Amino acid sequence: MSYQVLARKWRPRKFAELVGQEHVVRALTNALDSGRMHHAYLFTGTRGVGKTTIARIFAKSLNCERGESADPCGECSVCTAVDAGRFVDLLEIDAASNTGVDDVREVIENAQYAPARGRFKVYLVDEVHMLSKPAFNALLKTLEEPPPHVKFLLATTDPQKLPVTVLSRCLRFNLKRLLPDQIAGQMRHILGAEHIEYEDAAIGELARAADGSLRDGLSLLDQAIAYGGGSLKADDVRAMLGSVERGQVFGVLDALAAGDGQALMAESTRIASFSPDFGSVLDDLAAALHRIQLIQLVPGYRPENHDGDDSALISLAERLAPEDVQLYYQIATTGRRDLSFAPDARTGFDMALLRMLAFRPSDGATPAASGGQRSAPSPQRSAPATPSAPAAAPVQQARPAPVPSHATPALATHAPAPAATPRVADAGGMPDWEALIQRADLRGPLGQLAQNSALRGREGNTLVLALQPTHMHLAVEPMVSQIADRLSEVMGEQIRLRFIGDSQGAAHTPAARAASARSAAQSAAEASIEGDPLVQALKREFGARVVPQSIKPFES
Repeated sequence: MSYQVLARKWRPRKFAELVGQEHVVRALTNALDSGRMHHAYLFTGTRGVGKTTIARIFAKSLNCERGESADPCGECSVCTAVDAGRFVDLLEIDAASNTGVDDVREVIENAQYAPARGRFKVYLVDEVHMLSKPAFNALLKTLEEPPPHVKFLLATTDPQKLPVTVLSRCLRFNLKRLLPDQIAGQMRHILGAEHIEYEDAAIGELARAADGSLRDGLSLLDQAIAYGGGSLKADDVRAMLGSVERGQVFGVLDALAAGDGQALMAESTRIASFSPDFGSVLDDLAAALHRIQLIQLVPGYRPENHDGDDSALISLAERLAPEDVQLYYQIATTGRRDLSFAPDARTGFDMALLRMLAFRPSDGATPAASGGQRSAPSPQRSAPATPSAPAAAPVQQARPAPVPSHATPALATHAPAPAATPRVADAGGMPDWEALIQRADLRGPLGQLAQNSALRGREGNTLVLALQPTHMHLAVEPMVSQIADRLSEVMGEQIRLRFIGDSQGAAHTPAARAASARSAAQSAAEASIEGDPLVQALKREFGARVVPQSIKPFES
């Protein structure tokens, strides 16, 4: 007898044998036991999670010779025929190959006839999203009101492509991606029944590589058994998958925690000697950083025992700062995405590791300039041209001889002038209103009220402000008090404000002066364009004209 692959040999034949889809099994079991069965079901999910398998078991449960039940016998002629794929009343249609309206029309015509052997004629349409739009339209009426002896079971990996009219006619079940532990448990069960020796570390590698699909996991298991000559060893599986041992990933993290560039590149070379898939290595690195961050930030969290590496994770969590872990994780995921843009995968991997080292946040200390650790910046690059700048102070202190006292005046003559600050009073003692607004950082509604006011005078601690009579309703509490408080902080004394309505005095506000300056700049810009010889030549030769409002003054 020819060899049958594990994914087909160990395909579940009862609902109780399914892995990881308890929510679907419960709903279908209750429907079968109570007799409340819908006429159309839609199973969605990624590849290899049990969509077609559930549909076949459901068809077997409907037509079992011992009666409708959630637990078909598996021994009668109907059950054995369904398992063998030769039950005449279970019609499996590959929508990827039969996409046209003619194929669907044939299904509709045959659906009118009674089943040949079973109680129900079951149509299992796989990858139903591949049907054409006319085919969907032709199927709608039959899908909504099929004959009583017909059941439709639809399966798809891409439900977003299905018309809403089809979705509304079906009971939809979303199948979950399987967890690595669930896949690993099923692999151990199969290997035990097949009497094949295995290592737990090898099972873990395969379960993670399956990426949520049990069928993919069993296909990899078949490949690994063939690669290992009938046994399953971790080193063989890693060589087959192009992955590396977790201890080597921890070696990379150890070097990063120590800030040791030489050790980091040595770990990279050691990993490269196994000819791995560098994308998978970065994925493993990101997964380890995720678990480290959970240890750091989730109280009471302890990693599950993954090949005994929990102690290494806890040690790294104590040595790495949480913000460093976040940075390394971001670089690992970004580096994984950018591998295809690198000259080669090894270069992209090395640059991702070096980026982690280069962008490592500084702790303020100057590490020893040995190995790959960061050294202090050279004075030639860090010292500014001005000798008295604050940044040059460490260089001055590092000199063995003290600076001579007679050099102090020379340094003082080159000291940079303090930053210019707006004057708050003019020569006559009257406060500079525009400078006060700037110093008090008046913005928003407060700034608009102040900008549209003009300082008329000062009466003791009270500033008299002129405002347009039509704007007097804006000078109300609490805005006036808030402006006074800001001005008091700037002027160093308690200030009060009094607003008066004055049309002439309000014409000299900061807002009016700014508007006048903008108008003057606009006029100058327009005059400059009109007087430009090239513009005049274009007007004269081609009848060109300057588009209004298209001229904007240059802002320096």
